[in-house]
This record gives sequence, C-alpha cells and structure tokens, in this order.
Amino acid sequence: MLKKLLALLSLALLTAICGPARADEYQDTINVFRKAVESAKFFQSAHGYAVFPTIGKGGIGIGGAYGTGRVYEQGKYIGDSSMAQLTIGFQLGAEGFSQIIFFEDARALREFTSGNFEFAAEASAVAITAGASARAGTTGASAGASAGRHDATAVGRYHKGMATFTVAKGGLMYQATIGGQKFGYKPR
Repeated sequence: MLKKLLALLSLALLTAICGPARADEYQDTINVFRKAVESAKFFQSAHGYAVFPTIGKGGIGIGGAYGTGRVYEQGKYIGDSSMAQLTIGFQLGAEGFSQIIFFEDARALREFTSGNFEFAAEASAVAITAGASARAGTTGASAGASAGRHDATAVGRYHKGMATFTVAKGGLMYQATIGGQKFGYKPR
C-alpha cells in the first residue's frame, strides 16, 4: 500500500513539476477565472492575486499536492510562488486543478508573500473535468461547481483578506481531509 501511495503522489507531483507552465498558460488560466461569473468581479477590486495554472494532487489516506504560480500586484507580475500541501484523512485518487488566490489589500498580499503556513480543512469531489467543492481555511472560503475549465462557475468571498477559487482540470479525487499548505515566494 505504501508503494501505491508513493506512486500516486509521485504521479501528481510529476504532473505539476515536469510540465513547467508556459507564459501564455498563466494568461490562459487568468482568462478562465475572468470568465467565471463569481471570480470575475474580484479582478476589479483586488489589490493582487496569485495564479497557479496546474496543481497536481494525489493521495490514499495521506496525500500531497504541489504547483507553481505567479504573483501579481495591481496587474503587474511581481514574483513566483509555489504551493505544497500535505493532507491526512479520507482521500483516494489524483487530480489536477487551476487555482487563483485574490488579495483584498496590500496587507493580505504581504502576508501571502511572507511564506507563512496556511492550514485548511476541505471536502471535495472531482471527476474528470466536472467538480464540486467546498473549502474553508486561512487562505479564504469558497464553494462552487464547474463542468470544465471553459464554463467554470465559482462562488467565493474574502476571508482574512484572501479569496480562493479552483477549476478542475482532470482526475478523480474523493476527500474529506485536514492538512497544511505552505506557500513559497520569490520576488521577480
């Protein structure tokens, strides 16, 4: 069982690591979130955002996720970010998804770029490119459903200055977990 877990985690991480994001992949991902009804309005009022075109995630009891992204302040690219997550609880499968985190103000952006641990509790179900999820944690609260990346809908609001949205890219993952996320930041 440990070998299966390691193989699954390796696959999820390799998906994120071996396929470095192209510059246009960032803009494509931003455009997906601009077209989603609920996340679109955040672009007009947010101080900044971090966008992760692909995060690979997998687990059997113990899971992990990894992805790289870019951080923008008032629309200007200011640095690179990475996200690593470790979870424990009921989980089975692997998935890939895109994520964006909006920062309500300069304080929230500074907190994110400091690289502090963020703990989260989440429950979600993702099947191929259709998904539904709910999330509450220190990186924000959100809930939503999407049939795929080109017709994504999302529901969210700021929590402690941050709002998080995700769009399923593919995979099959069932989970009810608790875990910690760590975001790294490197200025441009």
